[in-house]
Amino acid sequence: MLMFILRRMGIMFLTMLVLTFIVFTMVNLEPNLKKLALEQNNTRMSQQDVEVWLEQEGYRRPLLVRYGEWLGNAVTGDFGYSTRFRMPVNEFLPERIGYTGRLMFWVMITMVPTALIIGILAGMREGSRLDRSLSFFSILTSATPEYVSGIIFTVIFASWLGWLKGVTNVEHVTFENFALPVMTMAFYGVGYIARMTRASMAEAMTSQYIRTARLKGLSFPAIVIRHALRNALIAPFTVIMLQFPWLLTGVVISEKLFNYKGFGWSLVEAADNNDIDLLLAISLVSVALVIITQLISDIGYALLNPRIRVR
Repeated sequence: MLMFILRRMGIMFLTMLVLTFIVFTMVNLEPNLKKLALEQNNTRMSQQDVEVWLEQEGYRRPLLVRYGEWLGNAVTGDFGYSTRFRMPVNEFLPERIGYTGRLMFWVMITMVPTALIIGILAGMREGSRLDRSLSFFSILTSATPEYVSGIIFTVIFASWLGWLKGVTNVEHVTFENFALPVMTMAFYGVGYIARMTRASMAEAMTSQYIRTARLKGLSFPAIVIRHALRNALIAPFTVIMLQFPWLLTGVVISEKLFNYKGFGWSLVEAADNNDIDLLLAISLVSVALVIITQLISDIGYALLNPRIRVR
């Protein structure tokens, strides 16, 4: 297991190195640099003035040299200066990650239990009316993008009923204005997890050890709880861990839609304003989260499934 973790960490490091270099190269393309110069100075600057500014700010130095400097600073915790928010990235980004972390926590608390319950109930009696109804609901939720469900929930619960409000202050969030983004993100993820859980539960219920348990005279609840659930939850565990990277893309839409000024909102603002240092820091955090959750998923899968031995 230790060697498995070390190999995965080595792959994680190399992946982060490659992806950050790709992002660094793309954000430093000529059109982006010119746009940055115009936004930071005067939109009517001449080409000569743009060249002078880029030279003064160090953007005309070799790409590999600048990437090496950025990487060295990033290792020490210095991610540069945000040209959009006029402050060091180190001071700006952690607070925004905290806001999004709080949002993601409540999304997972809402989404995972709901999806597991739906999937287990549907898979317990495959082909029943309950199974068909819950499966239809799961397909409906997973086929509805966040920007569609967000608009629908806003119209129903904010405009028509007046029960909820859009987020206006991320520092003092209440249920009334926090529920809409949570519902929007959880609604999409519920269907995918529920469908995977249903398929895994249905397969477990038709396995040989379940037939043996029935022949022994065990009650249906005992069969489900003692024998089927553990094996049925192995595949959903991996899917649940992979929801964390998906939530990063989901928060971009939801946070912009509800003006929730967290990690996703910051990404949109950085991209719109060509904030190079902030974009690079956000990319690094995103890649790290994806790889770490994948590592946890692999380890958890090996621990949950005794038939797998990691070498």
